[in-house]
Amino acid sequence: MLHLASGTDPAWADRAAAAADTVLLDHAHCEKKAASTALSLVFRYPEVPGLAPALSAIAREELEHFERVLALLARRGLPFRRLPPSPYAARLAAAVRTFEPARLLDTLLCCALIEARSCERMLLLSRRLEDPDLRALYGGLLESEARHHAAYADLARGTGLFGEEEVRERLEALALHEAAVLRDLPEEPRMHNR
Repeated sequence: MLHLASGTDPAWADRAAAAADTVLLDHAHCEKKAASTALSLVFRYPEVPGLAPALSAIAREELEHFERVLALLARRGLPFRRLPPSPYAARLAAAVRTFEPARLLDTLLCCALIEARSCERMLLLSRRLEDPDLRALYGGLLESEARHHAAYADLARGTGLFGEEEVRERLEALALHEAAVLRDLPEEPRMHNR
Protein backbone atom coordinates (compact mmCIF):
# COMPACT_ATOMS: atom_id res chain seq x y z
CA MET A 1 0.00 0.00 0.00
CA LEU A 2 1.43 3.34 -1.06
CA HIS A 3 -0.45 5.56 1.44
CA LEU A 4 -1.21 8.19 -1.22
CA ALA A 5 -4.33 10.30 -0.76
CA SER A 6 -4.78 10.85 -4.50
CA GLY A 7 -3.94 9.17 -7.75
CA THR A 8 -2.09 10.74 -10.63
CA ASP A 9 -4.23 12.15 -13.41
CA PRO A 10 -3.78 9.81 -16.41
CA ALA A 11 -3.05 12.88 -18.56
CA TRP A 12 0.25 13.21 -16.67
CA ALA A 13 1.55 10.04 -18.36
CA ASP A 14 0.68 11.47 -21.78
CA ARG A 15 2.54 14.72 -21.01
CA ALA A 16 5.49 12.76 -19.60
CA ALA A 17 5.64 10.49 -22.63
CA ALA A 18 5.68 13.50 -24.95
CA ALA A 19 8.71 14.87 -23.06
CA ALA A 20 10.40 11.60 -22.12
CA ASP A 21 13.96 12.98 -22.34
CA THR A 22 13.19 15.81 -19.92
CA VAL A 23 11.45 13.42 -17.54
CA LEU A 24 14.46 11.10 -17.70
CA LEU A 25 16.82 13.96 -16.86
CA ASP A 26 14.54 15.01 -14.01
CA HIS A 27 14.48 11.40 -12.84
CA ALA A 28 18.29 11.40 -12.63
CA HIS A 29 18.13 14.46 -10.40
CA CYS A 30 15.44 12.81 -8.25
CA GLU A 31 17.60 9.73 -7.68
CA LYS A 32 20.60 11.89 -6.78
CA LYS A 33 18.51 13.90 -4.32
CA ALA A 34 17.03 10.74 -2.79
CA ALA A 35 20.53 9.40 -2.08
CA SER A 36 21.58 12.74 -0.62
CA THR A 37 18.51 12.92 1.61
CA ALA A 38 19.08 9.44 3.01
CA LEU A 39 22.69 10.27 3.85
CA SER A 40 21.80 13.63 5.36
CA LEU A 41 19.43 11.84 7.75
CA VAL A 42 22.29 9.52 8.79
CA PHE A 43 24.36 12.59 9.68
CA ARG A 44 21.47 14.42 11.38
CA TYR A 45 20.27 11.48 13.53
CA PRO A 46 23.24 9.22 14.37
CA GLU A 47 21.78 8.36 17.77
CA VAL A 48 18.49 6.91 16.50
CA PRO A 49 18.77 3.09 16.63
CA GLY A 50 18.49 1.28 13.32
CA LEU A 51 18.35 4.42 11.21
CA ALA A 52 21.93 4.51 9.88
CA PRO A 53 22.10 0.97 8.42
CA ALA A 54 18.69 1.22 6.74
CA LEU A 55 19.32 4.68 5.32
CA SER A 56 22.80 3.74 4.15
CA ALA A 57 21.29 0.85 2.18
CA ILE A 58 18.67 3.15 0.67
CA ALA A 59 21.35 5.70 -0.30
CA ARG A 60 23.44 3.02 -2.03
CA GLU A 61 20.43 1.79 -3.97
CA GLU A 62 19.40 5.32 -4.95
CA LEU A 63 22.92 5.97 -6.24
CA GLU A 64 22.74 2.75 -8.24
CA HIS A 65 19.48 4.00 -9.76
CA PHE A 66 21.13 7.35 -10.48
CA GLU A 67 23.92 5.55 -12.33
CA ARG A 68 21.39 3.51 -14.33
CA VAL A 69 19.56 6.65 -15.39
CA LEU A 70 22.85 8.39 -16.25
CA ALA A 71 23.82 5.42 -18.43
CA LEU A 72 20.48 5.55 -20.24
CA LEU A 73 20.84 9.30 -20.76
CA ALA A 74 24.28 8.68 -22.28
CA ARG A 75 22.95 5.92 -24.57
CA ARG A 76 20.33 8.36 -25.80
CA GLY A 77 23.00 11.03 -26.44
CA LEU A 78 21.65 13.29 -23.71
CA PRO A 79 24.07 15.09 -21.38
CA PHE A 80 23.44 15.19 -17.66
CA ARG A 81 22.93 18.87 -16.92
CA ARG A 82 21.29 21.20 -14.47
CA LEU A 83 17.52 21.32 -14.47
CA PRO A 84 15.50 23.72 -12.33
CA PRO A 85 13.93 21.54 -9.65
CA SER A 86 10.24 20.90 -9.43
CA PRO A 87 8.73 22.72 -6.43
CA TYR A 88 7.14 19.42 -5.30
CA ALA A 89 9.62 18.35 -2.60
CA ALA A 90 10.06 21.84 -1.15
CA ARG A 91 6.30 22.37 -0.91
CA LEU A 92 5.84 18.93 0.64
CA ALA A 93 8.61 19.67 3.16
CA ALA A 94 6.87 22.90 4.16
CA ALA A 95 4.60 20.73 6.33
CA VAL A 96 7.52 19.25 8.28
CA ARG A 97 7.41 20.44 11.85
CA THR A 98 10.55 22.22 13.09
CA PHE A 99 10.87 20.71 16.58
CA GLU A 100 12.22 17.29 17.47
CA PRO A 101 11.31 14.48 17.44
CA ALA A 102 8.37 15.58 15.26
CA ARG A 103 10.78 16.81 12.61
CA LEU A 104 12.26 13.32 12.29
CA LEU A 105 8.83 11.71 12.04
CA ASP A 106 7.61 14.15 9.40
CA THR A 107 10.80 13.90 7.38
CA LEU A 108 10.67 10.11 7.29
CA LEU A 109 7.01 10.16 6.29
CA CYS A 110 7.58 12.80 3.59
CA CYS A 111 10.34 10.58 2.19
CA ALA A 112 7.90 7.67 2.24
CA LEU A 113 5.35 9.71 0.29
CA ILE A 114 7.90 10.85 -2.28
CA GLU A 115 8.91 7.23 -2.85
CA ALA A 116 5.26 6.21 -3.10
CA ARG A 117 4.53 8.89 -5.69
CA SER A 118 7.64 7.86 -7.63
CA CYS A 119 6.50 4.24 -7.59
CA GLU A 120 3.04 5.17 -8.85
CA ARG A 121 4.46 7.34 -11.62
CA MET A 122 7.01 4.74 -12.70
CA LEU A 123 4.22 2.21 -13.06
CA LEU A 124 2.36 4.64 -15.31
CA LEU A 125 5.48 5.26 -17.38
CA SER A 126 6.26 1.55 -17.70
CA ARG A 127 2.81 1.08 -19.22
CA ARG A 128 2.62 4.25 -21.33
CA LEU A 129 6.06 4.70 -22.89
CA GLU A 130 6.78 3.05 -26.22
CA ASP A 131 10.59 3.03 -25.96
CA PRO A 132 11.58 -0.45 -24.69
CA ASP A 133 14.62 0.85 -22.77
CA LEU A 134 12.51 3.39 -20.88
CA ARG A 135 9.75 0.84 -20.22
CA ALA A 136 12.34 -1.59 -18.86
CA LEU A 137 13.95 1.08 -16.68
CA TYR A 138 10.70 2.19 -15.06
CA GLY A 139 9.29 -1.31 -14.76
CA GLY A 140 12.55 -2.48 -13.21
CA LEU A 141 12.56 0.22 -10.55
CA LEU A 142 9.01 -0.36 -9.27
CA GLU A 143 9.93 -2.94 -6.64
CA SER A 144 12.70 -0.89 -5.09
CA GLU A 145 10.60 2.30 -5.05
CA ALA A 146 7.81 0.45 -3.24
CA ARG A 147 10.37 -1.04 -0.86
CA HIS A 148 11.83 2.41 -0.13
CA HIS A 149 8.35 3.73 0.60
CA ALA A 150 7.77 0.89 3.07
CA ALA A 151 11.25 1.29 4.57
CA TYR A 152 10.72 4.95 5.40
CA ALA A 153 7.30 4.27 6.91
CA ASP A 154 8.73 1.33 8.90
CA LEU A 155 11.62 3.47 10.13
CA ALA A 156 9.12 6.01 11.45
CA ARG A 157 7.35 3.22 13.33
CA GLY A 158 10.55 1.51 14.47
CA THR A 159 12.41 4.38 16.09
CA GLY A 160 10.67 3.80 19.39
CA LEU A 161 9.95 7.52 19.54
CA PHE A 162 6.41 7.43 18.16
CA GLY A 163 3.33 5.33 18.77
CA GLU A 164 1.62 3.49 15.92
CA GLU A 165 -1.44 5.74 16.10
CA GLU A 166 0.69 8.90 15.94
CA VAL A 167 2.54 7.60 12.88
CA ARG A 168 -0.70 6.59 11.16
CA GLU A 169 -2.41 9.92 11.83
CA ARG A 170 0.59 11.95 10.73
CA LEU A 171 1.03 9.87 7.57
CA GLU A 172 -2.62 10.48 6.68
CA ALA A 173 -2.27 14.23 7.27
CA LEU A 174 0.92 14.45 5.22
CA ALA A 175 -0.63 12.37 2.44
CA LEU A 176 -3.49 14.87 2.21
CA HIS A 177 -0.94 17.69 2.11
CA GLU A 178 1.01 15.87 -0.63
CA ALA A 179 -2.17 15.51 -2.71
CA ALA A 180 -2.86 19.24 -2.36
CA VAL A 181 0.73 20.11 -3.29
CA LEU A 182 0.52 17.93 -6.38
CA ARG A 183 -2.82 19.46 -7.41
CA ASP A 184 -1.31 22.97 -7.33
CA LEU A 185 1.88 22.23 -9.29
CA PRO A 186 2.42 23.34 -12.88
CA GLU A 187 1.92 20.97 -15.79
CA GLU A 188 5.61 20.52 -16.55
CA PRO A 189 7.28 17.32 -17.74
CA ARG A 190 8.71 16.19 -14.40
CA MET A 191 8.46 13.10 -12.23
CA HIS A 192 6.64 15.05 -9.53
CA ASN A 193 4.63 17.74 -11.26
CA ARG A 194 0.98 17.77 -12.21
